[in-house]
Amino acid sequence: MDLVRIERRGSVAVIRIDHAPVNALAHPVRCALLQAVVDADADPAVDAVVITGEGRHFVAGADIREFDREPLTPLLNDVLLRVEASSTPVVAAMHGAVLGGGLELGLACHYRIAARNTSFGLPEIRLGLLPGSGGTQRLPRLIGAAEALKLMLSGEPIGCERAGGLGLIDRTVDEGDELVSAALRFAADVGARRGPLPRLRDREVPGGEPDQDFVERERAAAHRKFPGVRSVDAIIECVQAAVRQGFEAGLALSRVRFEECRRSDASRALRHLFFAERDSRAGGRAVGTAGVLGAGTMGSGIAISLALAGLDVVLVDTRQEALSAGMDRLRSTLSASVQKGRLDAAAAAAAVERVRAGERIDALRHVDLVIEAVFESLAVKREVFAALGKICRAGAVLASNTSTLDIDAIASASGRAGDVVGMHFFSPANIMRLVEIVRGTGTAPEVIATARAVTRRMGKLGVVVGNCFGFVGNRMLYAYGRENQLLLLEGATPVQVDRALEKFGMAMGPNAVGDLAGIDVGYRVRRERKDLPDDPRYYRVADLLFEAGRLGQKSGRGAYLYPENSRKPVRDPDVESMITAESGRLGIERRAIRDEEIVDRCLFALINEGALILQQGFAASPADIDVIWCNGYGFPRCRGGPMFYADTLGSSVVLEGVRRFERNFGAAYWTPAPLLCELAASGDTFQSWQLRRAAAEGSS
Repeated sequence: MDLVRIERRGSVAVIRIDHAPVNALAHPVRCALLQAVVDADADPAVDAVVITGEGRHFVAGADIREFDREPLTPLLNDVLLRVEASSTPVVAAMHGAVLGGGLELGLACHYRIAARNTSFGLPEIRLGLLPGSGGTQRLPRLIGAAEALKLMLSGEPIGCERAGGLGLIDRTVDEGDELVSAALRFAADVGARRGPLPRLRDREVPGGEPDQDFVERERAAAHRKFPGVRSVDAIIECVQAAVRQGFEAGLALSRVRFEECRRSDASRALRHLFFAERDSRAGGRAVGTAGVLGAGTMGSGIAISLALAGLDVVLVDTRQEALSAGMDRLRSTLSASVQKGRLDAAAAAAAVERVRAGERIDALRHVDLVIEAVFESLAVKREVFAALGKICRAGAVLASNTSTLDIDAIASASGRAGDVVGMHFFSPANIMRLVEIVRGTGTAPEVIATARAVTRRMGKLGVVVGNCFGFVGNRMLYAYGRENQLLLLEGATPVQVDRALEKFGMAMGPNAVGDLAGIDVGYRVRRERKDLPDDPRYYRVADLLFEAGRLGQKSGRGAYLYPENSRKPVRDPDVESMITAESGRLGIERRAIRDEEIVDRCLFALINEGALILQQGFAASPADIDVIWCNGYGFPRCRGGPMFYADTLGSSVVLEGVRRFERNFGAAYWTPAPLLCELAASGDTFQSWQLRRAAAEGSS
């Protein structure tokens, strides 16, 4: 089938882009579109042209895979300049998603009409890019520089009503077949007119340049939202050029800045995550009803996510007080989301209606999926799953929200291991996108598929991982946190460690994270473990805090102090004195530690553990590890995740760092992962290793 078709409707030529699923403007599409525009413009029988998209969308952007290669001509910029230069009026008939290059195409047309279901946006900033095909120059000339900046710096789409109010479109029509019919009538009308065509390149920017205070506020907000992304400043520079310079100069600048951003590590990292976070797989068992066992903070958050996804939910807790508190928490959380503008009031009310309370575990008898969210104790969870195995209907999926415990041990208690899977939600469960889907030895493939489908239905990212202590995320967290703990004993302070890692880009330092999660949570997990190293230094600072009753934010004291009603950590000299005394008791000589050592030790420990996890098969790919760490642990997206970051450094650089720490601190914690040694010896990356492995599996 042709990617671009041209057909005649009287004196109007209709150009249809047909590149499923979203009509991305890949190189073959650009070639065909350019030719179609040239042919239509050259045809004396054509009075006007309509460009539209087949399927659900007009054009939802570029083919992002092409950004990893040198650009092929014709560039989208070349195509759009030719559309704009057409002597025959060109009308964009838009529907569905009009994003990125799709909106730039619409802006290059002389007129724009849209169906009411259309959404418009320039989301390039989310990939560390900027609109490189005239969007930074044409959009300000149409809607003003301030509104153009807000649209580009947010990366968020707007609806048809808002777009019409801004003057982005000339006419709005109802959905369906009416769009093309209306476009034909509109095109025939403008085709009969005489006079110059309205080209955005010829306009001045209405309202001129926004005041500097506005620009700096928008710049600061964008930098907070997209840290480490250079395209924030580039977008502002290009929009200012649209006001201060001519169209051609501004367009040339935007092309230069686009290429600079495209080649940047931050954009490469964000594009890597874009593909890593996609999951189009479907299947599994049908799920219309779900049960959540445990009405604590985690359980009520999971219930909210399920209800917002349209599932009927039974929230069960055998303690009446906990159940009442959980239902109250659910209602208040949804109400707060409405008040903050994050959720529509009707959607919140519908979600509340979908959840009913259950005081007995047999209230879960007929549900399709149960997610257990009780106390993190293997004995407790085995008891719960023994009951669920008997109570729940045949074929129901039984999921545990454990963050570290052995799924096989939990599954064996149920008597139906094939139905059991781990679904490790991250807190707060109604906000955090990540779910680790833990595959047990006996978990049936369709149960994994069901967990994936439900996770996706909730709008979350499900990553399938293997069954080992801590799975992928928390197993790596223990290596990362181990170095933090040792650094504290050796001479660093909580403030120094956290600031060094936050400067690298982590959302929070490990000591602030421990206070947020609760010092007691990690303490209980370590008490469950049978494999702790015989090392009195291992997580000794965390144990010391627990023993002193410093449980973190919940108690107002942890590694930091938290004044009443504040979540902002405050340095506590008493903690530093406690740590210094403990160092002396353990015979550790304290020293001055540089920030560079803090970052390298924590991150190289993380990467080395990730390499072991990959080699042992507990993660399917380095990209899965990156998705987990960027979405669950605050790893900076502009660095792509720990394994992508390792690739940007080079495997030999990481290996040399690990070996240096092995020499300085011993092999107990610093034995290089064999996979890391293998990659360094061959000069490979984790990404190329994965591609070779996937190719080998595909050919076998």
